[in-house]
Amino acid sequence: MTSIIGFMNAAIGRAVRFVLGVALIAYGLLVLGGTAGSVVAIVGLLPIGLALWGHCLLELVAPRAARAA
Repeated sequence: MTSIIGFMNAAIGRAVRFVLGVALIAYGLLVLGGTAGSVVAIVGLLPIGLALWGHCLLELVAPRAARAA
C-alpha cells in the first residue's frame, strides 16, 4: 500500500488524478447531463482538489503505520 501512496503523491500520480477529475466533470456535464451528470461532475472535483492539495485519498484512509513506513 505504501508504494501506491508514494506513486499517487508523486508528480505523475497527481497529474493522473487531475486528468481523471477533468474527465469525470466532462463526462458528467457533456454525456450524462441532468442531475446524475451534476453529481458526477461534483464528484470529479474530489480528485482535482486532492491533486492540488498533494495527498491521495488512500493516504487519508490508510492506517498510520502504513503511512510511516
